[in-house]
Amino acid sequence: MTNAIYTASLPVFKQMLGGLKTVLSKAEAHTVDKKIDPNALLQARLFPDMFPLLRQVQVASDFAKSVSARLAGVEVPKLADDEQSFADLQARLDTVLAFMDSLDMALFEDAATREIVTQAGTPKEKRFSGQSYVLNYGLPHFFFHTTTAYVILRHNGVEVGKKDYIGSY
Repeated sequence: MTNAIYTASLPVFKQMLGGLKTVLSKAEAHTVDKKIDPNALLQARLFPDMFPLLRQVQVASDFAKSVSARLAGVEVPKLADDEQSFADLQARLDTVLAFMDSLDMALFEDAATREIVTQAGTPKEKRFSGQSYVLNYGLPHFFFHTTTAYVILRHNGVEVGKKDYIGSY
C-alpha cells in the first residue's frame, strides 16, 4: 500500500539530503585540496542579509525533520544547532536521516487531512491541512535552503553539479 503524502515527502527529503551530504563532502575535500580554511566556505553567503552555508544546511535539515514529524503526528526532534564543521553538518544530516528512517509509513495514513499548526499561540501561527503543509510550505522551504547551500558552494568554486545536488534516486 502506498501513501501519497509519505511518497511525496520522505523519499524526496532523503534523496535531497543525500545530495547535500555529497555536496558537503566535495566542499570539505575542496578546502583540503586548495588549502582553504573550512570556515571560509562554512560562513560563506550569497549576500550579506542571507544565512551562511552552515545555517542553510541546518535550516534545510530542520524542514526535513519537522515536516516529516508533523505529518507523522510525532514530536519534532530537537537539535542543538551547534555545528561548527563539515563533520558536524554530516553528523546532523545523518541524525535527521536516521529519524526519518524510523518513521513507519502507517503513521502517515491521515497525514493529508491532519491539521498542522506552526508556531502555535504566536502572532505568526499558521494552520494547514497536511497536504497543503507539505506541498505549499514544507517542500518549497526545504528546496530553497538545499538549493542555496549548493549555490553558495558552486559560487565559491567547489566543483559540484546537478547530479551531486539531486543525489541518488
